[in-house]
Amino acid sequence: MLFDSTVRRELARGFGATLVVILTIVLTMFLIRIVGQAASGVVAPQDVVLLLGYVALGNLPTMLALSLFVAIVVSLGRMYRDSEMAIWFASGLSLSRFVRPVLYTSWSVLVVVTLLLLFVWPWGNLSGLELRERYRQRSDLLRVTPGVFQSSGDGRRVFFVERESSDAVNARNVFILMRPETGESVTSAKTGRLETDGDNRYLVLERGQRNEINLKNGERTLSSFENYRVLASEGAARSVESRSPRTVRTIELMRQPTARNQGELVWRFGFMLAAANLLLLGIGLAATHPRRASNWNLLFALLSFVIYYNLVNLSQSWVASGRLSMGVAMLGLHGGVFALALALLWWRDHAAVTSFGRRPAPRATA
Repeated sequence: MLFDSTVRRELARGFGATLVVILTIVLTMFLIRIVGQAASGVVAPQDVVLLLGYVALGNLPTMLALSLFVAIVVSLGRMYRDSEMAIWFASGLSLSRFVRPVLYTSWSVLVVVTLLLLFVWPWGNLSGLELRERYRQRSDLLRVTPGVFQSSGDGRRVFFVERESSDAVNARNVFILMRPETGESVTSAKTGRLETDGDNRYLVLERGQRNEINLKNGERTLSSFENYRVLASEGAARSVESRSPRTVRTIELMRQPTARNQGELVWRFGFMLAAANLLLLGIGLAATHPRRASNWNLLFALLSFVIYYNLVNLSQSWVASGRLSMGVAMLGLHGGVFALALALLWWRDHAAVTSFGRRPAPRATA
């Protein structure tokens, strides 16, 4: 049918253009943030591109849903401004008739969003967390670039080394500035090496000296040593899988229905429902006056998306804290938005009937 093909083509074109713009903006923001983390020593510089890929995959469902929502509002809004809607309404079509071509165009995107939320979202979060944890568990000596002063992870130590080998186990001309709560100390040594004692790793310095000052009373101490051990990294971190439900697979969350796991399920299943509800909301929010050159409908639609997205996050926190049950949160929020979208469609249809004078066909009389 001409009507369905026209709407689908318009939506597909708008979705592609919107997705490219949103991907460019969001990926640029994430890249700047990750590069800043790499510069501050939170992540490894060689893992920036890989971590950006994991972060992009984790946020791809949100970007897809937002792109589809914006494409619907922009495409139908253009049809309103160009008086195409007046033609369709005058031919006897209602606004609810647009639901079928919109769903036909969007069902593949909704399937991709569902797969990303159920499978790729926890995998991407887990992989990104493993990268950060792996780099965080490395000793401060391993993070130091030869010939460059660099701070430790907690910011209390400054290192300078000249490495003897590429594996960074041995080093020479080691300089360490430490700032404990009570004072400040400067330690230098000819050589240094790493040793493991249980779960802790130590930097063993040889043939050096230590200059320490007490900031409270100004007392200075200078000492020489043949061997000196400095704690480089404390005990191994806990398993990353137990840290956050965001890194746990969906099937495992369902097998262990704790409050935190149910909160994560509310977010994953809730955003799937939110992506579908946004289609109906987009159809209703796209209406604009053809003689009024403004984008207030798009701004209002974006505001609605932000509010809806924050409500999904709020419902997740309420379920995770035990304030709401999973069923009440899902039904109350998404059922309410679905009813609001249907009411908005009915109201727009009623307004269209009033504006364009469409009346039901008269009944045949005997």
